[in-house]
Amino acid sequence: MHNFRELEVWKKSILLCKQYYIISKNFPKDELFGLTSQSRRSLYSIPSNIAEGAGRDTNPQFCQFLNIALGSSFEFETQIIIANDLDFINKSDFELLITDIRHIQNMIIRLKQSYSK
Repeated sequence: MHNFRELEVWKKSILLCKQYYIISKNFPKDELFGLTSQSRRSLYSIPSNIAEGAGRDTNPQFCQFLNIALGSSFEFETQIIIANDLDFINKSDFELLITDIRHIQNMIIRLKQSYSK
């Protein structure tokens, strides 16, 4: 078992969730049950799966949940690209989100590699 609260990738993904909730409050109200909801769900799935995997007994089990978190990160990246294309996000917020999610993706990949050996 791993202490997920000590993992930097978990901490960074929690911080990104907080930032995105603030940004996505400005999305059109008719997107509340569409892109707003779906993008938030994919984003909070990242730290949730890291935490769930950290509670598993073996490294391969942990890596499986890291795979799920990584998949959710790519889903979120796609959704913010769509939101940007629809002008729901300003350019500076979009650049911040893209930079942060790609950093988190790289952290998940490196963490997974370290436990796959």
